[in-house]
Amino acid sequence: MISVQQLSGGYDGKKVVDDLSFSVEKGKITGIIGPNGSGKTTLMKMINGMLPFQSGEVLIKDKPISSYSAKELARIIAVLPQHAESSFDFTVREVVALGRYPFYKGLLKHSTPHDDEVVQNSMEFTGVEEFADKSILLLSGGERQRVLLAKALAQEPEILLLDEPTNHLDLAYQMKLMDLLKDWVEGCQLTVVAILHDLNIASLYCDQVLLLDKGKMKAIGKPGDIMDSRMLQSVYKTNLSRQEHPQKAKPLIALVPRQQDERKDLSEIVLEATPETMIFRSPFSLKTMSSALIGGGYQWANTFVNRHVNKNYNVDDAQKEFEDYLFSISLNPNDTVGMMTAARLQDAGMVSVEEKGVKLLVASTVGTGNAVDAGRSWERKDQPMPIGTINIWIFMEGKLTDEGFVQAMMTATEAKAGALRDYGIKDPVTGTPATGTSTDSVCIAATQNGEEMRYAGTITPAGKAIGKAVYQTVGTAIENYRKRMLQP
Repeated sequence: MISVQQLSGGYDGKKVVDDLSFSVEKGKITGIIGPNGSGKTTLMKMINGMLPFQSGEVLIKDKPISSYSAKELARIIAVLPQHAESSFDFTVREVVALGRYPFYKGLLKHSTPHDDEVVQNSMEFTGVEEFADKSILLLSGGERQRVLLAKALAQEPEILLLDEPTNHLDLAYQMKLMDLLKDWVEGCQLTVVAILHDLNIASLYCDQVLLLDKGKMKAIGKPGDIMDSRMLQSVYKTNLSRQEHPQKAKPLIALVPRQQDERKDLSEIVLEATPETMIFRSPFSLKTMSSALIGGGYQWANTFVNRHVNKNYNVDDAQKEFEDYLFSISLNPNDTVGMMTAARLQDAGMVSVEEKGVKLLVASTVGTGNAVDAGRSWERKDQPMPIGTINIWIFMEGKLTDEGFVQAMMTATEAKAGALRDYGIKDPVTGTPATGTSTDSVCIAATQNGEEMRYAGTITPAGKAIGKAVYQTVGTAIENYRKRMLQP
């Protein structure tokens, strides 16, 4: 649909865009990203014919853009500029109707019923029909932006060029606008080229992303390829971190503010223990990965609650009940990782480890009443199970990578299974060595400062320390339980 070939140009003889070549497919959204001054708006002006270029060519539907008259081009391309002010007291309907001007026929350029229908549909599509008879001068910046988009769509273009379309829009309307554009692209095979400052909007909605740097093309491709933190950092000159969207196969880019490496010492974590709870309080937040009922998955937390409940505990919504419980003891669930166990908390095993550059604090509570062999669990009938009985808490100093978190959890789980085997814990249904219980939980919490720990597998220094500490604390908890059972 659009082919840019060795394009160069700028203002007053100064080259702002230098030797760009790329193509835009029909029915796709192409995003143009880059820092201020990288040539995004200049490129857009050359693509829509507003700015002559020094060399190269722009082809629209396989024809040079110079071969089109202004009216012919307006029937193909609609433009939403970055700054479009109106000094005329037009109503919203009148402004949107201007988008139909290239299609008006006859000497007096009257609209047809079809033109009126297109104008109405465009206003409804962009959510501005409620302002139809209101002066555009009385609208907010975001409302004007939507009116101008409606005007562009009223042209029924084959190509839509947008310069920061989400500018002035609040978060809800940004998402609504991009969702609607995506629907229009898919339903009408509209071709969209958009300058975007928000890297995450570009990642979520674009089929193709062009990254500009100082007028040159740094890269072009799918968002998953372009949203590379190292490449973006080299262009934007700021610290960035790539994460994966929790629900879409799209990367997200997070800003990383400059900060001093704050001292975080595990010795500052304080344990408050009662028969009902073990609460670890930290003066700083730790990054966590857990299978906990509260704060499961990845998050940051400064409070860690191991809560004892009766073995017959049974509520319809355990998470909601736990959250209410946390509020009742003045804790914020958003800053908390919380687990439940039927095991007696006073039987817990806890150890601090500091060796070979690895510093850990590990605590485990263990009850083995509903022990399970995971490799034979398929032999069990489906039935309600008692509340979980083995909870493992691992606090670490250091910067743990995502793969490090996963490996740490695997290492902890394997060490737990080894302890249960060596202490003779068996699955009562299969008679085989148990690997855990029915609803165990593990929390890995890292300070994310100091040395990076990329891996935490079983033969790494971190993995060896985790395996040893988990094995020891699970074993201690089993021994404490057995000793208590022998007491008169």
